[in-house]
Amino acid sequence: MAKRILICGVGALGSTCVYFIRNVEAELRLVDFDRVESKNLSAQWFVKQSVGKNKAEAVRLQLANFFGTSAGKQGAEAMGVRLATTNVAQLLAGCDLAVDCFDNADSRNVLSEGARAANVPLLHGALAADGTVGLVRWDERFTADKEDVEGQATCEGGEHLPMIGLVGATLARSIQDFLKSGDRNDYLVSLSGSVQTS
Repeated sequence: MAKRILICGVGALGSTCVYFIRNVEAELRLVDFDRVESKNLSAQWFVKQSVGKNKAEAVRLQLANFFGTSAGKQGAEAMGVRLATTNVAQLLAGCDLAVDCFDNADSRNVLSEGARAANVPLLHGALAADGTVGLVRWDERFTADKEDVEGQATCEGGEHLPMIGLVGATLARSIQDFLKSGDRNDYLVSLSGSVQTS
């Protein structure tokens, strides 16, 4: 039976991660309520034609347009909703893995509580607001930073694009390792490289 991966938040980090995992043997369920704005084009994996579209749907369309219907091997499903306590169980239903690419502590905590209740493994990706460091950490060893704020600097202007790419690639590697062998490795990511911390 095909695996299903829930990707929550497909802005800067989430859209980059999806690009790197487009060839995994899994169906991707993409969750984001937000719409693509022209300012997103410099740091997020969107094209000019995406402006105005829901981000989850825009990523799904780009996967199909760039890589064909086999993107995500089993395809991709867009869920243009805001994750909340009222829908987290439904969004996690049937998923083998959840990936948190949110930029705020409240959404991270709702997803974490929902994943624990549903017994779905959860991997978090996070960027420092100044773009100097990133984390890839499994839920059992992750605490959401209360300083996380929506629209933090890492998502604007493209100045932190190299770090976004590194954290997105490290997230993708952790997803691949988990799907292949069940390994749950954590990483600290800097421009010097990634260091496994678990």
